[in-house]
Amino acid sequence: MTVATHLGRRSYLNGVPIHDLRALIDSVRRRPARALTRWRVSNSWRSRLRSSGQVDVFSVGGRTQRRPFEIEVDQPSELGGTDNFANPQEYLLAALNACLTFRFATLCALEGLEIHRLDVSTEGDIDLRGLLGVDPAVAPGYAGLETTVRVKGSAPDEAFRRIFDAMLATSPTLHTITQPIAVRPRLVVTG
Repeated sequence: MTVATHLGRRSYLNGVPIHDLRALIDSVRRRPARALTRWRVSNSWRSRLRSSGQVDVFSVGGRTQRRPFEIEVDQPSELGGTDNFANPQEYLLAALNACLTFRFATLCALEGLEIHRLDVSTEGDIDLRGLLGVDPAVAPGYAGLETTVRVKGSAPDEAFRRIFDAMLATSPTLHTITQPIAVRPRLVVTG
């Protein structure tokens, strides 16, 4: 049996506003243009190997929303940084974990499955010879990642397995890092 919290007209399960989420799904089914989103982050170099990412806007369905967040980025001191903030690789893994957590919790809520605990961890190896340009035959990034999802809840194992498979099929971050996508870098030199 699942327990949903009711606050006014809204129902929540696993902290997810089920009514709002179902309304969004229905809206997107009726008008696919409402499904289009655009994300932007701009980073500015601060000093040494530190930068600050500014999240300023997000658009959904043609409507722009303000999102005033900063993401501080650094490197470990062993790589020349000051070790004051997580590095890009740690943010990448955190982004993957956060997306998988979001999808798993949301899918469970939509299916009426109560979760008591959900943890996602990811790890992988990077050979610095590629990053530092020491050996051009060595890739500069991860050769592979290992992600583990641990869940405790009131649903049977097969229900959580179904949610796990649906999460893998619908995670934007997992898709982005596992499928070839077009990236169009350009350089603008200002005087």
